[in-house]
Parts: sequence; C-alpha cells; structure tokens
Amino acid sequence: MSIAKRGLQQYLLQLQQHPLRTKALTAGVLSAISDIVSQKLSGIQKLQIRRLLLKVLFGCAYLGPFGHFYHLLLDKLFKGKKDSATVGKKVLLEQVTASPWNNLMFMLYYGLIIEGRPWVNVKTKIKTEYPTVQYASWTFWPVIGWINHRHVPLQFRVIVQSAVAMCWGIFLSLKARSVTPLPSLKQN
Repeated sequence: MSIAKRGLQQYLLQLQQHPLRTKALTAGVLSAISDIVSQKLSGIQKLQIRRLLLKVLFGCAYLGPFGHFYHLLLDKLFKGKKDSATVGKKVLLEQVTASPWNNLMFMLYYGLIIEGRPWVNVKTKIKTEYPTVQYASWTFWPVIGWINHRHVPLQFRVIVQSAVAMCWGIFLSLKARSVTPLPSLKQN
C-alpha cells in the first residue's frame, strides 16, 4: 500500500474518531497554505511567521469548529434531506447567516489581531470593503454550498468547504489587508 493511500486511510480514521479535532486541524493547515499564497501575491518577500501562525490559529480555533457545528445544526434542522428544495433552503440560510458572519469575523480578526490596527481604522476598512466582499461571497459561495449540501456526505462538508475557503482566504486577505504594513510586522 502506498504512503498516500495509508495517509488518506489514517486521515479518514481520524475524521471518524475525532471529527472536530480533525476538521479544526485541517482548517488550520489550509489557512496556512492560503496565507502563504496571499503573502506571496501581495509582494511580501520574506514569509511573515507571526501572521502565518495567527491565520493558522483562526482556522483551527474558529473556522474548523464553526463549520463543524454549523453543518451539524443545518443537518438537524433539515433532517439530513438532500432534495432540491431543502438544499436551496440550506444554501439560503447559510448565505444570510454564516456567510456574512464569517466574512465580518475574518475582517475584524485580520485588522485587529493580525495587523494590530486601531479599531477606528478597522471599522473604516470594514465600512468600505465589507459590502464588496459580501457581494463577491454571494456570487461564489452559493454554488459551493449547493454542491456541498447536495452531493457531499455530512462528515466531509467542512473539509470541502475548508479546501475551497483556502482560495477564498487569499481573496479575503488581499481585501482585508492595509495598503501599508505596520513596521513591526515587517520583521519575521
């Protein structure tokens, strides 16, 4: 048996035995990949380790657990149904609750924690950029939500969402960042 196949089997076993922990760690790893790419795309020459670790923390402590419990809640509310009408309701509910909340949480976390900006600057950034971010989210995520709720088993939905969110995180990082980095963040 190949190393990749054994690794996948071990991952699936961990997902079955420890779903929350596995989804949290997966979201953290995918957040790391997302941040490395977004740092390179934004022209940062030397990888900012502090920023990277804070993005991993966001993925592990927030994104993975939030997705885990949110998908369990949706499945309970809609009794695991996958017919078109139910999937449409799940996607709609997700887009009017989790989507705006997650985008706002990311922008707050990025500005206040990762960049260490004062509240007034973060608030101004959110006022100017959040509508664009949320509009973009509503043009992109409903398709992913439809596929996820319709075709992906419950235990894999957060993983699929996290994998796609890796790309979305690059977009969010580029939108949320300040034009000029703080001097203290140039170190690392």
